[in-house]
Order: sequence, then C-alpha cells, then structure tokens
Amino acid sequence: MEEVRKRLLQVQGRIDKALLKSGRSKSEVKLISVSKNHSLDKMEVVLEEGIIDFGESRVQELDDKYQSFSKEVNWHMIGHLQRNKVKYLARIPSCKLIHSVDSIRLAKEINKRANNEERVMNILVQVNTAQDDNKYGISYKEGVDFVKKVSALDNVKVKGLMTIAPYSSDPENVRPYFRKLKELSLEIKKEGIEGVEMKELSMGMSNDLEVAIEEGATLLRVGSGIFGERDYN
Repeated sequence: MEEVRKRLLQVQGRIDKALLKSGRSKSEVKLISVSKNHSLDKMEVVLEEGIIDFGESRVQELDDKYQSFSKEVNWHMIGHLQRNKVKYLARIPSCKLIHSVDSIRLAKEINKRANNEERVMNILVQVNTAQDDNKYGISYKEGVDFVKKVSALDNVKVKGLMTIAPYSSDPENVRPYFRKLKELSLEIKKEGIEGVEMKELSMGMSNDLEVAIEEGATLLRVGSGIFGERDYN
C-alpha cells in the first residue's frame, strides 16, 4: 500500500510543477483517482491523502463500491454509459458527475432518471477531438448544437466537456486534441446558453497530465499513475 501513497505523491508533484509552469493555481485543477479494477484498500490509502474524487468506468463496479465503501467520497462515471444503466447512477446521491454523455438519447435518459429521483444530474459532454473511430464522443462541429439541445432538459446540467486523447509515448502529440477541447468550450461559452456552464474540462491522464494542465484541464483522470497496474481478478 505504501507504493500507492508514493505514486500518488509523485503525481501530485507533477501536477504542482505543471501548474507552476502554466501560471495556474492549485484550486483550478482537481485530481480524480481512477479506481476501476482496484481494491477498496488501495482507495483507503488515497483517501487518507485527501483525495475524495474517484472515477469508475463501469456502473456495476461503481455501484458495488458505493455500497461497500463506508467513507464519504464523490463518484465520477468516466466510462461509456449505456442507457439501461443510468437508473443505477441516478440512485447514488454521491455520483456527482457523468463525464461521458455522447448522445441526445443518453442525455434524455439521464434527465428522465434524475427526474424520477428528484435530483439534477451534472454531466460533461464527451467530444471525440481526435476523430478516432475507436473512441466515443460527438464531433467538434456538433458541439454547440448538441449542448443547446441538452440545455433544454430540466434535470440535466452541462458543466463542461470531456475528451480522451489517443495514447502516445510523446505527450506533445496529444496537445492539439486538448487545445481543441478548450477552443470548443470557449465557443460554447460565447453562445451564452442558459443553464450551461463551461467550467470543467476533463482531459489528461497518467501519461499526459502536464500537457493537459497547460491546455486548461480542470479535471485529471489518473489511474495507473496512482494505483499501478490494474487487478483484473
């Protein structure tokens, strides 16, 4: 477990350095520890270090951990979300943000289930900035119209955008995809769409978090950089 603590401190050191370099303050960026396929014991270590935001890719695992983990934490759904699983997330009060909304049908389902639970669900719109066929997300050019349509839903609140950059051994190669997300968020902001905030940019992972911070990330999704290799058992 000490290895987890050590890695987390290294990640935090990298974040601090990148913030300093880009002239940004610590309060502008939140670290989400991606706990998928990792044990509750490892999560306890991260929690002891003051990290209260955890990201999961599968609804079932998020729900199981929510039921088992007695500590108060904020859950983030960061993986591809199927409409038939939305009801489970809506029932979890500490599920604070869905990062991966990529269709109007999904947004409408979230709206319906949130309404049933008498709550408002905070979401991010996932954008496929790399135009990668293997990744989910709307296209850049759909961005403004998509957000306008979602803004009409009463129980859904758009807080910003998310993207997953293609993996590259050189983080500089992914800078254009992060920059594109920031550009789109500014474009949407200019529209002044009622009820829409462009406060959050969820981008950057273990490999490329420095570049993401330099390009305006507010939410970093770091898994293996903190927890090590995933345990698929």
